[in-house]
Amino acid sequence: MLTHTWIRISVCFMAMILSCTACCAWGFFAHQRINRLAVFCLPPEMIVLYKPQLEYITVHATDPDKRRYAVAAEAPRHYIDIDLFDKPPYAQIPRNWKDAVAKYTADSLQRNGILPWHLEKMLAMLTQAFREKDQQRILRLSAELGHYIADAHVPLHACSNHNGQFTGQQGIHGLWESRIPELLADKEFDYWAGKAVYIPEPRKYIWDIIRVSGMAADTVLRFEKRLSEQFPAGRRYAYENRNGILIRTYAEDYTKAYALSMGDMVERRMKNAIAAVAAAWYTAWVNAGQPSLQDLTHTSLTPVELQEVEQLQQQWLEGRLPVREE
Repeated sequence: MLTHTWIRISVCFMAMILSCTACCAWGFFAHQRINRLAVFCLPPEMIVLYKPQLEYITVHATDPDKRRYAVAAEAPRHYIDIDLFDKPPYAQIPRNWKDAVAKYTADSLQRNGILPWHLEKMLAMLTQAFREKDQQRILRLSAELGHYIADAHVPLHACSNHNGQFTGQQGIHGLWESRIPELLADKEFDYWAGKAVYIPEPRKYIWDIIRVSGMAADTVLRFEKRLSEQFPAGRRYAYENRNGILIRTYAEDYTKAYALSMGDMVERRMKNAIAAVAAAWYTAWVNAGQPSLQDLTHTSLTPVELQEVEQLQQQWLEGRLPVREE
């Protein structure tokens, strides 16, 4: 029944997805792939819950992006402009939230992004949901935690020049995290990320992901800048018909050339994201005492919760809040 509800809700905004994929981290395609494939890294004790709910985990991977259009506080959870705080390897940034607030102020953090601190909070919330054996809360938090972890693996989510706006490279965000995966991932990427592993030091693990992303941002920008000088504008862009909608996008040849110039970076970050999502889910479950997931409470959404899902969908379609261009 729940799966049918998600399908019904999803149908009404498929056209919208086509026109705004580039505005959403990793794009809808990659976010959903990452969450979906992470499920198959889990141990049998967790698969018993996650596999039957695969459609939910997949579809709701994009909820945090939709919420950006409805909730003002949502956007900073998706990124950190880490270069505004420190230089690589970013050792001077306090890892503890209270210490970071004391050093930078809450306003500054909200303005420049709180992704790593939000990840730590989400992991704690999922752990508590496992302790309470609350099925719907486990599923919702799992889907959304997967989204934020995936965002952390995108170099341009750890960089103030997040869409090349300072270097005349507007659109690079969508090129790297949406166009390349949509064009190449299913055909060429090796998705298998191995079995989920326990994270003994979550804070260090999270910041290591952020550090690698931040240090890769320069490569992402520099390689595209160099490639653009070899391709005239007429060869960099093309128009494609997607379900009857004509959209301007990066040309296939240009996209492939850019991906090739970076080696396996996009594939590697996507695979690492899959592994990290599975590891975070597994760690939350272990830290909660490895409860049985076969006898949970709150196994279906209440009418109020269903209404909240539909309201989020409507608010996203209406785009009530301006969002950071990506």
